[in-house]
Amino acid sequence: MYSAVRTHDYDYPESEMDERESLYFDTISLADSEAAAVAAAHRKSLSQSRNTIYHSAVDLDGDETRNSLRLGSGGGGGMSAEHMRLAWQPGYRQSTALEHLNGGGGDYTDAAIAAQMLALHNGRTHLPTGIGVAGIGAGSGGVGGYTSYGGSGDDEVSRRLLRQSSTVSNKDKKLPITYSQWKLRTYRRFNDGKRSVDFVLAYKGEDVDKTARRTKFEDNLRREGLELEYYKEQWVHFIKLHAPVEVLHRYAEILKIKMPLKEIPGQKDITIDMERDLNTCFSRLCRTLFSSVQPDTVKFPIRQPRIHMEFACKYLELYDKEHPNYFDASTRYSIINFIIERQHFERGEEKSENLGFEKLVEDGVYLCAYALHEKDERDNLLMGWANIGKFKNLQPLDHVKDYFGPKVALYFAWLGFYTQMLIPVSILGILFFLYGFVTWNSDPISQDICNGNDTIMCPQCDKGCMFWRLSETCTSSRFNYLIDNEMTLVFAFIMAIWAVTYLELWKRYSAGLVHRWGLTGFNQHVEHPRPQYLAKVASSKKLNAETEDARSSFDPYVPFWSIKFFPNFTSYSIMVLFICISVIAVSAIIIYRMAQRASHSILGNENSMTYKIMVLPITAGFLDLIVISILDLVYSSLAVKLTNYEYCRTQTEYDESLTIKNYVFQFVNYYSSLFYIAFLKGKFVGYPSKYNRILSFRQEECNPGGCLMELCVQLVIIMVGKQAVNAIVEMLIPYLRRTARECNQRHGWFKLHSDEIVVPSTNQFTEDFNLQSTDNNSLYAEYLEMVVQYGFITLFSLAFPLAPLLGLINNVMEVRLDAIKMLRFFRRPVGMRARNIGVWQGIMTVVTHIAVASSAMIIAFSTNFIPKLVYKHTHDDPELNNYLNFTLATFYTKDYTTQTLLDVSAQENITQCHYTEFRNAPWLDQPYKRPMIYWKILTGRLAFIVIYQNIIALVQGIIRWAVPDVSARLLKRIKRENFLLREHIIEFEKRKAHELAQTPTQMPPTMSAGFPKKEPDESLRQRLNGNDAATTAGDNATTYV
Repeated sequence: MYSAVRTHDYDYPESEMDERESLYFDTISLADSEAAAVAAAHRKSLSQSRNTIYHSAVDLDGDETRNSLRLGSGGGGGMSAEHMRLAWQPGYRQSTALEHLNGGGGDYTDAAIAAQMLALHNGRTHLPTGIGVAGIGAGSGGVGGYTSYGGSGDDEVSRRLLRQSSTVSNKDKKLPITYSQWKLRTYRRFNDGKRSVDFVLAYKGEDVDKTARRTKFEDNLRREGLELEYYKEQWVHFIKLHAPVEVLHRYAEILKIKMPLKEIPGQKDITIDMERDLNTCFSRLCRTLFSSVQPDTVKFPIRQPRIHMEFACKYLELYDKEHPNYFDASTRYSIINFIIERQHFERGEEKSENLGFEKLVEDGVYLCAYALHEKDERDNLLMGWANIGKFKNLQPLDHVKDYFGPKVALYFAWLGFYTQMLIPVSILGILFFLYGFVTWNSDPISQDICNGNDTIMCPQCDKGCMFWRLSETCTSSRFNYLIDNEMTLVFAFIMAIWAVTYLELWKRYSAGLVHRWGLTGFNQHVEHPRPQYLAKVASSKKLNAETEDARSSFDPYVPFWSIKFFPNFTSYSIMVLFICISVIAVSAIIIYRMAQRASHSILGNENSMTYKIMVLPITAGFLDLIVISILDLVYSSLAVKLTNYEYCRTQTEYDESLTIKNYVFQFVNYYSSLFYIAFLKGKFVGYPSKYNRILSFRQEECNPGGCLMELCVQLVIIMVGKQAVNAIVEMLIPYLRRTARECNQRHGWFKLHSDEIVVPSTNQFTEDFNLQSTDNNSLYAEYLEMVVQYGFITLFSLAFPLAPLLGLINNVMEVRLDAIKMLRFFRRPVGMRARNIGVWQGIMTVVTHIAVASSAMIIAFSTNFIPKLVYKHTHDDPELNNYLNFTLATFYTKDYTTQTLLDVSAQENITQCHYTEFRNAPWLDQPYKRPMIYWKILTGRLAFIVIYQNIIALVQGIIRWAVPDVSARLLKRIKRENFLLREHIIEFEKRKAHELAQTPTQMPPTMSAGFPKKEPDESLRQRLNGNDAATTAGDNATTYV
């Protein structure tokens, strides 16, 4: 009767056992009460469930004396000695009754309902977890939504459960339903096994005092056409929502959602022309070379291009209902989310104050609302996309869009594109860095310093510092040459060209994606007002005083100067205050560095060059990173509250306002210390007898080779440290939270009260309830992290040519880690439409312009490029053999005004020392004054900044002109598709008019199918949220395709 099967042939490994499998095995073992008792006795843990069902099935098949469900006869089966021997061989095990009895298919009966009726037949009132009897007779509103059956249902239950007659032998018996079939029907569906669960609301079952508002809200959802079913098996009660097709049609037309059309006449010609354009020799070569990085076409089949049109019920028969993008999951979830965010929850007069689900969550009426993950699709994405091993593969963006929606898919598309664009500059950065190693020994400055240079340098602090020799900086001067050599200017020029090229190519690439996803023409005029905005407008006494009838305009015009100005002014004033706090924090760190140079340090000998050049900058860099992270954490939460205080009408306006406030602060917070080192440090030090001081501390000096090396150290610490901190926050913390929940669920460590523990995961909506929540701003932190990194690379990469490589390594992991995080640790976000990455595009454009000026100033003031040019033109020394002495000035120690330095010089018998400056020697007529060569160098630096910026601006302008935002091929395709679509609609209207002329008294079925009943004007006005003007504007701004 039983056979041996290979372990890998069984599609359900033991490592995936959980309470859902236990529920299934309990359901099957309920076929007999004694079998269930045996199962309960042997089930030591969930991992033994498979063994339990095997023994239970053996009892069910072998015992002919039981009276519960005796539907067959014959001797009991057993396992032969041969099969027992095979079962313990490697790679083999016993076939379970589940595998044996399900051979050849099974009945698609709902096993849970059958098990409940069988329990009633056997006189039991308690069922295993997830199968309750308390709600029998309650209908859809009862516990779990189960219904009662009469006593005559016993034979029906038996027939449905085993579906065989008494003449069927034991070996031909079949279990009522396979595990996969049972899980599909119960995991994320209604109790009828047919309707899918599109959305879930959760609330505490004990909150009976909030039932009135909850009931009103749910009644309004039913009035909108949504179907509800209750699940009350645990301390958290769940409401399963399903949107019928009529609701989807109605709201798709209101929201102007575009849907794919059936193939129309002439569309094949467009596809053939497009394939002909892409079938060039170069395209074929690229496809051949990069075939190994393409996504798995078995898991992620390639989608054929389709023409999209805004949904309209009267054109229902034109849409391709079989296309995967026709009301896909993300579209359904976005429609339901739109409905629940705009429903009222109080009886009587409906106002904006009692509008929206978010207000109910704030008041504790509900815990949350969320969309459900799709197990099969999620598994495909986890294996083929959210997998570190797939780091070299391209992303299946079409399928990511289907699962998460266009807004999330555009983020991953942008991140992947940005990562790919980092590859060429990373390679160039490595080459330029290697150039410094190869030409290490050709640098005249480091050679002069390292070849026994006994030049005596002046002390770098007033107390405790000694005179030192220039040869002590040999190592630092060599490392400084790696980033300050002849190729520094070339690398800066390439980075400036790369930045603008990347931005232009991204706009071109994203235009193709947006068109493929049917979002061409989508803009904020199509968006509806935020419920929070409507509630804020309705609660504004000043606005209501200006409006005669507050209800006459559900979405009234809000004037800027009288209403919006003060919240905006307050919000941005607080932002400026925090920027000042950030600058003060950076200044405090600078003073700390000055104080460390002026006092003894516990980190070693402060007079050593190792301490001055390496230890002090590194410790200051880590201290700066800590301060930056703390300010970032504090301001990020404050910025959300400030943005909520403003009047942001749409979600796009809200996101842009939040993003601008956050990024401006982050720009100052992360880059201020780097700007200080690049542009201010060592530029206004003074000279030994007259140092410029801050709080009695001498300003920091650059090393003889310049400050570029310290800028490199600071850049590496902040950039790498920030990426490490973000990785910990994004991945480790969600993982620890999930682990804690699982342990709490298993052991019940943290209880809210005596009978309340974490919700056990028995189906998809209880499993997703235990995941972390997502919101509309969930992508903000991801964008901010990458755009800040983009600033590091474009603004300061010439100080460290390997910065693009560090960004590339981080981003390759970031794409996959973000995907894993969203699929494993977070609830499924509601799909939101978007046509671009929003305000982040403009931010990167501004950063690119600032990067040009930053690079010019770093080259002019922080490198030796301009001084070397001036030296070559004013001295007959093309080999720069005496350039080092040219950059040093002489000082007589007798001119010191500090007694401690006078004592040190007398003790060491030193009469003169040198310092890095362009000043007259003490024996000249104007000692220590600026010489003419200084003014020539300054003029050369300023001239270089002007020339460099103009040349770069010219080249960038040419690139922007040469690379249009939308390719000519795509523009041509859009025009042709629009023309074909208009002609197709005209022909459709002609045909319908002809049919109406033939049968004027009868409306065709196609015209009435999916067309909603006429609603009251008030209800329709509230659903549209007063967006008539915006809708009209959207009609004018939106194309068909």
